[in-house]
Amino acid sequence: MSYKYILYEAKDHIATITLNKPDKYNAFQWLGRGEDAKEVWDAFQKAEDDDDVKVIILKGSGKAFTVGHDLSKVGFLYGFGTKKDDRKPSQRIRLKYDKMGMDDNMNHVFLNQKITISQLHGWCIGGGVYFPLLTDFAIAADDAKLGLTEQRLGFSGSGVFGITHLIYHVGMKRAIDLLLTGRTITGKEAAEIGLVTKSVPADQLDAEVLKLAKAITLLPRDGIAIGKATRHVIYDRLGLIADFIPGYISHTLFTNLRWESDEFNFFKQRRDTGSAKEAFHARDARFKGLIE
Repeated sequence: MSYKYILYEAKDHIATITLNKPDKYNAFQWLGRGEDAKEVWDAFQKAEDDDDVKVIILKGSGKAFTVGHDLSKVGFLYGFGTKKDDRKPSQRIRLKYDKMGMDDNMNHVFLNQKITISQLHGWCIGGGVYFPLLTDFAIAADDAKLGLTEQRLGFSGSGVFGITHLIYHVGMKRAIDLLLTGRTITGKEAAEIGLVTKSVPADQLDAEVLKLAKAITLLPRDGIAIGKATRHVIYDRLGLIADFIPGYISHTLFTNLRWESDEFNFFKQRRDTGSAKEAFHARDARFKGLIE
């Protein structure tokens, strides 16, 4: 498979997957099987199938790791129209695409047999936060910005691919804080609460990740595979693998959310203005001065 939206390199037992849509801050169609996201899942599978590869690094080009799902396309995947009287898509279609994105695709990362590292810089928001939850290591720049900002669309703690993963990483109270406020935190704070492995100054990020990856390559292939398989058994006992199932169902339920006339509706705002960017700024402007 040739790649248009990512860069792939395998060298010295390390595969590097680079999200490469810098003009979009690496916004991808993570739900379903968008052409761009499909390349990411294919690359993870390619690295897993390559016996020479021991470590997979996931990073982003430009000013962001990824800002998550492409908000200019969200909703249209299911078949939502652009007109007020367009018929809403069926439950079976919504469930189909949500299952692809959450259950099928995320397992390419979480259950990969190789050691995986997320390298986070700039914006790491929305769906981008799932990767530090799913990879074995997550190294962030001190000034990276992480947050479940999609919660401000109205999710209010629902529709997250792995709420159990989040709670295991940061604890119940911090998880609820991130879910209900949609606030962003720095890479340094993310390390302090356990969302990422560690944070380093931005100008040292590349070097730190490479040092870690090289150290892991000193381990034997069979040892890495046995270690990963052992952790997968433990993850299963903890309910972390099954966590993707309520995640996609919860997301489908959210797509049926009804907003009252006095409540902000991102999708209506996007439809009326014709601009996802304007709707995005209107969404966050309401929180100014309330949540930092």
